[in-house]
Amino acid sequence: MNKLHYTLHIEGLVQGVGFRPFVYRLAKEMDLCGNVSNRTDGVYIDLNASSEELDHFMHRLAVEKPEVAFIYKMNVSKPEEQVHYDSFEIMHSLDATSHITQVSPDIAVCEDCLRDIQTQQHRRRYPFVNCTNCGPRFSIVKALPYDRKNTTMQSFAMCNRCDHEYHNVSDRRFHAQPTACNSCGPTYYINSPGDFSYTEILDRFSAEINAGNLVAVRGVGGYHLVCDATNSKAVAKLRALKQRDSKPFAVLFSSIEAAKAYTYIDKEEEALLSSWRRPIVLLKQKRVLAKGVNDGLATLGCMLPSQPIHFHWFDQLNTKVLVMTSGNCHSEPIYIAPHTAEENLASHVSLFIHHNRDIQNRVDDSVVAFAAKKPVVYRRSRGYVPEPLFTPKSMDGIVAFGAELCNTFAVGKANQLIVSQHIGDLKNWDTFAFYQESLSRFTELFHITPRVLACDMHPEYLSSKFALEYALAKDLPLIHVQHHHAHAAACMLEHKLDEEVLAIILDGVGYGTDDTSWGGEILRCDYSKFTRLAHLTPISLPGGDVASHEPWRMAVAYMHELLPQAQLPESFVTRVGEKRIGMLRKMIDQRINSPRSSGAGRLFDAVSSLISLCDINTYQAEAAIKLEHIADKSVQDLYEIDTEHPLDATLLLQGVLTDIEEGVSPSVIAMKFHNTLAEMIFQMTCFQLEKEQLHKVVLSGGCFQNKLLLELLVNKYDNAQILSYFPEQYPCNDGAISIGQAAIVASLYQH
Repeated sequence: MNKLHYTLHIEGLVQGVGFRPFVYRLAKEMDLCGNVSNRTDGVYIDLNASSEELDHFMHRLAVEKPEVAFIYKMNVSKPEEQVHYDSFEIMHSLDATSHITQVSPDIAVCEDCLRDIQTQQHRRRYPFVNCTNCGPRFSIVKALPYDRKNTTMQSFAMCNRCDHEYHNVSDRRFHAQPTACNSCGPTYYINSPGDFSYTEILDRFSAEINAGNLVAVRGVGGYHLVCDATNSKAVAKLRALKQRDSKPFAVLFSSIEAAKAYTYIDKEEEALLSSWRRPIVLLKQKRVLAKGVNDGLATLGCMLPSQPIHFHWFDQLNTKVLVMTSGNCHSEPIYIAPHTAEENLASHVSLFIHHNRDIQNRVDDSVVAFAAKKPVVYRRSRGYVPEPLFTPKSMDGIVAFGAELCNTFAVGKANQLIVSQHIGDLKNWDTFAFYQESLSRFTELFHITPRVLACDMHPEYLSSKFALEYALAKDLPLIHVQHHHAHAAACMLEHKLDEEVLAIILDGVGYGTDDTSWGGEILRCDYSKFTRLAHLTPISLPGGDVASHEPWRMAVAYMHELLPQAQLPESFVTRVGEKRIGMLRKMIDQRINSPRSSGAGRLFDAVSSLISLCDINTYQAEAAIKLEHIADKSVQDLYEIDTEHPLDATLLLQGVLTDIEEGVSPSVIAMKFHNTLAEMIFQMTCFQLEKEQLHKVVLSGGCFQNKLLLELLVNKYDNAQILSYFPEQYPCNDGAISIGQAAIVASLYQH
């Protein structure tokens, strides 16, 4: 058989995920000779093979690759100098220097490792078991290349048995950097390392949970607060600690079977729940848990065990479901250090379970839901970060600082954009410090040499102020990007759209080019420019930012400006009070601290308050979330629409008022509201597509976390054969603003 020398260059997430050992075993199995190596720009395979063998080898590479690996591009070339190989080898990383930029996300424990802790004597019930296919990655890495000496495992010297596995190319732990066992690896403790055996620690945990108490446990990316999800008193204690009146908690189920007892789960949701990423998945609730877990909502945020200790908990607990939420106090980043956790949580927590492996990079749990038949990421962190976004544009040297809420930042390396873990809301000083620290670590870790910066146009965002300081300190150009243009560009980049599109951007607030607040926008845009074609009617925000926290203010504002002669519902007046309503009307008339905004989120707030659902937001978008969750999906009616001005909400509000007066159920009103808003946007979409001669629609902005609204719109577009795109791999909320900022700057610099 005529064998030639071929070189395969594979780009993607193929370093640090067991790809080279996989290639080695595959080549050996197929009796092929050559070598495989890591380089700065991916994995290279030199191979002696016939054309048929090459095709088969490439097919098996793509189909059988490690589950965590991702192949973005595979190129084949035939070197001029043909080399004949006598065996197949794994080569030392070529140029394994500061240029290798790939780090795998943290990976949930695999089935093989779970078997090992039952069958391998040196790993029996070892809670930090891992292999090439699973275990901590991003959370422990301090520098690149990703070698043990550059992780927080550096202080744990491998025993002879682990060292043998680590250097054995046929072993599953070949070059698995966190390899460890009971003899040489990290351990759990309560007061100090070695104070209790692992079995005793599990017994203490079970006793506290069964007694209805709170436990803080150090996990992969930070501390979790844990309690029995079937015990209302325990959940109430947790709410008191978190100063969290009603925001729902996520829960950890012992198994998929336990989750099915409380939620409806289809095949796709089950696959995502059980995947190596192990995110929180929002599922339709079937059965109610303890009071206080997710009161008033129709969905439940669910997780399955991702670490061995989680499985061990359920082996001896009375319950099959635990509340498991981030270990922090209100608005602070998740705690990662034992002393910080104890200082802040000790007054409420009955037991702390620490471990002695440092957390280098904090990562909260990721949140995903299924919408319009696709998994969509709402919060991107553990299990996803720092997986890069491969782009057709050069992103090299771009640093994008993101927005104020749900912040992430992004850094560019060649044609990769590396987006940070979920940072949170920058209004809290500790979170802002976490943001600054993480940005510094990313630029250092991935060897980014900044050459151009991007930030939001809003002058008061801390991210924008920090970007300005950074630009001045490093003498770098800084581009201010309009918020809603960034939303659109992020979605376009994810879907590789490089043309003008019609963008429907619905969110709470974004600084506009006219110095007013935008948020219900129809844009014509590409990466380098945008035109504002239409928008929701601007309404006053009496009290400024306070209006976004107190939906009753928006109810008064909408009614006062769109229906000044109409009477507010009697129940609303009784709750709020004539005096406060009158005060707000004067503020609006006299333009006292009442900036105007076209934000779609405020329309949701107004309707939610009018129907007595939510007058005060105790967490972000509470009024809108409750409005979505009570909607009666069987209702198909909608309110009248002004076909000449489809985005005018006057007739919608009039319909809501009439229904309230006639005693129509809030669940029916909520559904009619969603039906009407979707139809208003659809009518404007059709008008603008024809007028502007555009063919594709992009949907983004935080309001599209509303699954009901998104699906109503997407169904309308599908039925009308309109191509529509919405964020899937990255959040539609401000968590993707940094991506859009980077995309826009990359386009401007290309031109």
